Amino acid sequence: MSGVKLFRIATWAAIAILAGLLIGFSGILPGTGRVDEPAGSGEARVGGPFTLTSHKGERFDNARLAGKPYLIFFGFTHCPDICPTTLLELTDLMAELGSGADRITPLFITVDPERDTQQMLADYMTAFDERIVALRGTPEETDAAVKAFAAYYRKVPLEGGNYSMDHTAGVFMMDGKGRFSGVLDIHEPREAVLAKLRRLIEAG
Repeated sequence: MSGVKLFRIATWAAIAILAGLLIGFSGILPGTGRVDEPAGSGEARVGGPFTLTSHKGERFDNARLAGKPYLIFFGFTHCPDICPTTLLELTDLMAELGSGADRITPLFITVDPERDTQQMLADYMTAFDERIVALRGTPEETDAAVKAFAAYYRKVPLEGGNYSMDHTAGVFMMDGKGRFSGVLDIHEPREAVLAKLRRLIEAG
């Protein structure tokens, strides 16, 4: 087994552990793909309206996704491992889905709009599938998007005045009606992940 493959396996194992922890904090029941709903609410707590700006400078809101399944991943460009690895995996998955990938929209929402300018995102996204849309917003818009998907993020100060970001590491799946459909378990076998995506696409 090559060193690169070993690195990817180790990275995904770490991501899986972190994803489980963070998603657990966000109300998603571990191992079920379901959302813990408040008693009597009748509504899942994942998914809702948001308005942000794409890495191409276009205003982008949830209404643009009506009738089309989509994926939501929260992260930031200065992330050293989880974010680029997840985006590379999504790029590989889009390639393996073939023409079906055109029927789904993956979204990468930055939780670090302070550093992730439109130009920074535009440059960053050249390394990944061109169908993945990177989004940013004002602090208020970012907060609203994170809360809409019951996600989590927190600024973590580092030595020297720098900082990192803690954030939910799961990839949320939303169907064509804007309903939560589950979370991609990134530590699962590739065929299992592809099966989830194919079901999402077929459901529309």
